Amino acid sequence: MIPNNPFLISGYHSPEYFCDRKQETAKITDGLHNGRNITLIAPRRMGKTGLIRHTFQNINNQDSKIITLYMDIFSTQSLGDFVKLFANTVLGKLDSNPKKALNRITRFIRSCRPIFTIDELTGIPKVTIDVVPSEEENTLKEIFEYLASSEKRCYIAIDEFQQISEYPEQGVEALLRSYTQFVTNVNFIFAGSKKHIMQEMFTSSKRPFYQSSQIITIDAIEKEEYANFAIKHFSENNITLPKKIFDSIYDKYDGHTWYIQVMLNRLYGFHRDVNEELVNYAISEIISDYSYSFADLMKAYPSSNIRLLKAIAKEGCVKEILSGNFITKYRLRAASSVSTSLKKLTENELVYKTDKGYIIYDRFMDEWLRNQPF
Repeated sequence: MIPNNPFLISGYHSPEYFCDRKQETAKITDGLHNGRNITLIAPRRMGKTGLIRHTFQNINNQDSKIITLYMDIFSTQSLGDFVKLFANTVLGKLDSNPKKALNRITRFIRSCRPIFTIDELTGIPKVTIDVVPSEEENTLKEIFEYLASSEKRCYIAIDEFQQISEYPEQGVEALLRSYTQFVTNVNFIFAGSKKHIMQEMFTSSKRPFYQSSQIITIDAIEKEEYANFAIKHFSENNITLPKKIFDSIYDKYDGHTWYIQVMLNRLYGFHRDVNEELVNYAISEIISDYSYSFADLMKAYPSSNIRLLKAIAKEGCVKEILSGNFITKYRLRAASSVSTSLKKLTENELVYKTDKGYIIYDRFMDEWLRNQPF
């Protein structure tokens, strides 16, 4: 089904609606093809998931025998959650023959009882398991044995991989590393949005995944490429998007993919030639839509945190956040208090540290905060 609006803000459709990332796609494809695991690092909403799905579709188009699987572990809270999701993602997917799939699953998965259903569209078995807490590690081992027994090449993407560092169980990184390094027919993409955690996991000599993968980071799509992509889709619907207007949107959100997509999606939906007035109207409409959720979110934070958020929003970007000038200008508390607030806001991804300084992570929240009374 062709999308009504070419500027997708969730999911992946096809290469026609995916902008650029040719270099990153080629790097990931080459790494996997040559037996390297990939660590993919990007800020949230920069297009990391879309890039993975785009790369996998290209790989499948080139070689339909390669199995590509994707799982997002952001919502998992423990090793047990991970094992359940991992099992649901991979079991039954490496066999085209349902009977063979069922036989192989029952042969390898012995620590728990798999529940089988058949996908009505594909005929492929769908498997769910109920992991017994005392058998989590055994079940994980059995799933990797199942993967290793297949004659098919498989690429598995684990999104928000830094989440495993928050599991209550000890040694999860070492456990996963011990299995992933010996499955010769499977390569992994370990993708994450918390840069400092991901870099620590894969570049520190003290961590199990040290130097175990090729590290790829992604940043903003190049402005000219993005402009050509956007203007083309607008013109195909007989709508004019001036290059100057696109550039202003790109610069406003520092090339951050999701926020630009949201703006373009909204502007395209108006079915009118785009000018500055329409852009301002779209922004105000978006901020209005999110205002209640932003206000509710603020209720969960003390006034010191909220005051710091507003101060950062007023500045746009703060390089010396503990400086006396910044603290005095916005009548903040002592530097130690600001440091404590900053730590909490950064951990909760309300504030993000860039090369230029600290910014509000959500660009629409940034605009909303800027308009709130101080």
